[in-house]
Amino acid sequence: MLVLLMDGLYGVIDPAPLTVKSPTSFLSKDQVLMIMGDTGKRISSASRITHVPQEQELILIKFHEGDPRDPRNFSYAQKWTITLLACVFAGITAAASSSYSISYESMMGDLNCTRLQATLGLSLYAIGFGIVPLISSSFAEECGRRPVYIMSSALFFLAEVMNALAPNIQTVVVSRALQGAFGACGASLIGGSIADIWQPHERGLPMSLYAFSSLFSFGLGSALGGLISASPHLGWRWVQWVHAMFTGAFMLGVILVMSETRSSIILAHIAKDTRKMTGDPRYRSSAEIDRPSMSSLIKTSCTRPLYLLFTEPIVQSFSLWVGFVWGVVYCLFESVTTEFQSVYNFSVRDTGFVLLCQSVGAIIGFLANMYQETLYRKYFPIKGQEARLYMPCAAAVVLPVSMFIYAWTASPNIPWIVPLIGLTAFMSGVFVIFQVSFLYLADCYGPFASSAQAGQGLARNIMALSFPLFTQQMFAGMTYKWGLTLWALLSVVMAPTPWVLFFYGSKIRSRSRVSRKILEAERDGDTTVASTPTEEKSMQV
Repeated sequence: MLVLLMDGLYGVIDPAPLTVKSPTSFLSKDQVLMIMGDTGKRISSASRITHVPQEQELILIKFHEGDPRDPRNFSYAQKWTITLLACVFAGITAAASSSYSISYESMMGDLNCTRLQATLGLSLYAIGFGIVPLISSSFAEECGRRPVYIMSSALFFLAEVMNALAPNIQTVVVSRALQGAFGACGASLIGGSIADIWQPHERGLPMSLYAFSSLFSFGLGSALGGLISASPHLGWRWVQWVHAMFTGAFMLGVILVMSETRSSIILAHIAKDTRKMTGDPRYRSSAEIDRPSMSSLIKTSCTRPLYLLFTEPIVQSFSLWVGFVWGVVYCLFESVTTEFQSVYNFSVRDTGFVLLCQSVGAIIGFLANMYQETLYRKYFPIKGQEARLYMPCAAAVVLPVSMFIYAWTASPNIPWIVPLIGLTAFMSGVFVIFQVSFLYLADCYGPFASSAQAGQGLARNIMALSFPLFTQQMFAGMTYKWGLTLWALLSVVMAPTPWVLFFYGSKIRSRSRVSRKILEAERDGDTTVASTPTEEKSMQV
């Protein structure tokens, strides 16, 4: 067996070159075989490939073992730099949501708009995070993650500037929709970036930090937004200018220190440089040999999440539960400010600090998930994937109890700290559910994990779009006490969700067509978890 090692720029060439023969300008998928090492294992290409001359031998470029250019072999310092920088963007996009809602009063006074019009900007921001990732993942596969991060942060920055300079509420609503779309492009890549550089057994802490940065920043954004918008010398426009400054700093950080993390893109660049230096056109990466069209990538990334959302009971149940909880979180953006102002005579500045309870809840939830990881490692041999659900079962009880506390203790006769405790407990439960929803779906759906998570994300953000639009009308008709009691009762109805999955999840999966496909893949030795829906294209549902 011949192994060609090319030092420095070029990586490792596959030990058995790929030979392609074609009587026509394009090869059918059945005519392409990849010969892997000494095993002689043949794998059919799943897509049409680019044109190659007849009888041309292609030499496959791969990483050699321990290659420092392989993202999995980056130093720990580089891995944590990439992880933390990506989490910063998750925090920026989350804070942009909560800080906007708390600056309503300043905006309504400046632009002479209604509260419903201002709320529309919050809702349209959320829907961008549900729809845009279905399409943007295809561009990340084609161009790499780093260019998408740069493009996303640059356009997000411009949308924030547009918001800050808006002369009327219509411009604000349009700019918020653009912020949601552009922010979602970059934020949707963070989980994939973590999967690119960390081994599966190492991803627990980085993924927890990703979830933590999002939910912690909800509270932090509210506090800072309250301080800025309450200032007579600043107001709501300066909330957007401050966000633009942070986004600009993030964009500069990506340009200066973030490396590309998609191995297929790195190998394609190596192959291109090799062809240029040697003058030999046979050098190819696997991504260049088996490259589907952009329309095919977009079709896969848009349709498969919907297929799983509408056909898989586990995806449906988790999406409904998480979506409801996420919608309530957005309702809290609407209710906390006005309720604490009317009941306790808090100012906008004071209610911003009240919403810091979301950050405290995120810290408690983060610690709870660390304990959940311990339980998972201990009980996985017994419970399998359902070992992820110990803490969500507890969170299912905490959510309605905390909502009842918040609903029935917000009274001038009861100290303000009591409903605040209920809010904090609620957010700790939200964090547990938010984090585990990603991990549990990844465990259950393996190669289809990104599509399952994208379907869940779509449902979750549709709820976030819808709930704020009727929140004020509901509270006006039912009062805060009974409106929040309704949310608590609905939480009770949904509380059995993790318990049913904990005891019967394996039986539910055994009846799933997709799960049977995954089991077949695992028996064949394929345990890869794709980090975007388009990476799942080689497996047919």
